[in-house]
Amino acid sequence: MISNFKFQISNSQKGFVVSAITFFVLIIMLSIALSMSSLVFYRQKISTYFVKSTQSYYAAEAGIEDALLKLNDNPNMASGSYNLTVGSLTATITVPDMAGGSRAILAKGDATGINRKIEAVYSIDAEGVGFNYGAQVGEGGLIMNNGSRVIGNVFSNGNVSGNGTIDENLIISGNGHNVQNTRVKGDALTYSCLANSVIEGDLTYVQGGAKTCTVQGSTSTQTAEIPAQSFPISNNQINDWKNEASANVINGSVTITNSQTKSYGPVKITGSLTVSNNATLNMTGTIWVQGDVSISNIGRVKLDSSYGSLGGILISDNIITLSNSAIVQGSGTSGSYLLIISTDSASPAISISNNAAGAVFYAPNGGITISNNTQLKGLTGYKITMQNNSIIQYETGLANAFFSSGPGGGWQVTSWKEK
Repeated sequence: MISNFKFQISNSQKGFVVSAITFFVLIIMLSIALSMSSLVFYRQKISTYFVKSTQSYYAAEAGIEDALLKLNDNPNMASGSYNLTVGSLTATITVPDMAGGSRAILAKGDATGINRKIEAVYSIDAEGVGFNYGAQVGEGGLIMNNGSRVIGNVFSNGNVSGNGTIDENLIISGNGHNVQNTRVKGDALTYSCLANSVIEGDLTYVQGGAKTCTVQGSTSTQTAEIPAQSFPISNNQINDWKNEASANVINGSVTITNSQTKSYGPVKITGSLTVSNNATLNMTGTIWVQGDVSISNIGRVKLDSSYGSLGGILISDNIITLSNSAIVQGSGTSGSYLLIISTDSASPAISISNNAAGAVFYAPNGGITISNNTQLKGLTGYKITMQNNSIIQYETGLANAFFSSGPGGGWQVTSWKEK
């Protein structure tokens, strides 16, 4: 009896164990099935997200390309945002105002709530030119008369003379060249330093040269000849700028006068250019004048505001004259300068007088004469003559200035990246 009871309990226990094992197997199988279902669902979700993300990216790219096409047709396109339909998707494109000669275009692709963004920077082609001195002079030398002054460094491949003042350092290259009758508030490096010159800093001169000037700092000598320096702009670069200007041609002369305001550039003018009597020339690109250039009587030549922080170029093959409060200036943005070039070999090739102001002047083959209270930012010429309280006040930004053919010239994509 007892034995049968034990047997019955044992059978019941076995049945319970089988049931429990079956239950746990079912749970495990169900868990595996659920896991596999979740994995399939997750993979489908990833696949859907990947497809939509890729579609969103290509929609953003299409938006960038659409904006670039619009800017290529109209470089002065107004800033703002607009939508572009790309198949079943939408791209939102934002075109900002130009800053520093560039526009950072942003496009956002939208694929049912999944967004990707691309930024492309569209920039004006620009050439870097380093003007490292307030005045850089060729073998014609620098003459400073009647209270003239350079607030900055001076480099000359010829003699420096007169009774002017150089506020910083002076370097004169070449054996046989000298400084005389000039006050230098910084250091001087030259072959000879002659009578009536005062060097407030240190003087280094070449053995074989003479030292009869007054030196307030220390004096030393060197054996090596002081090497000459090339001008910062090559003839090839000037020719490139002329080619850019030749995109449009005006046969004959251009006169802007009596408070008129006119915009030109890029343009080649086969005659002369005259801006006078409160008139304004607004430069929208490089201007090449084959004749003379005259700016006078509060005539103004300025770069269009679309240049941003870039500089622009006005070139003449002949004589350039600024007088009677003529004004020449950049775009109004810091770092923007108007570079005025004469390729003539006359002396002077550029003449600036009577309170004229602004700009950077360059005459690699000829002379530059400034007089009568003229204030300028920088001069480079074969020969420079300063008279009657004229001042060159160097701006440090000229060491890293960039000059372009303007918004009407060449553009390029300088950056393309996902944000």
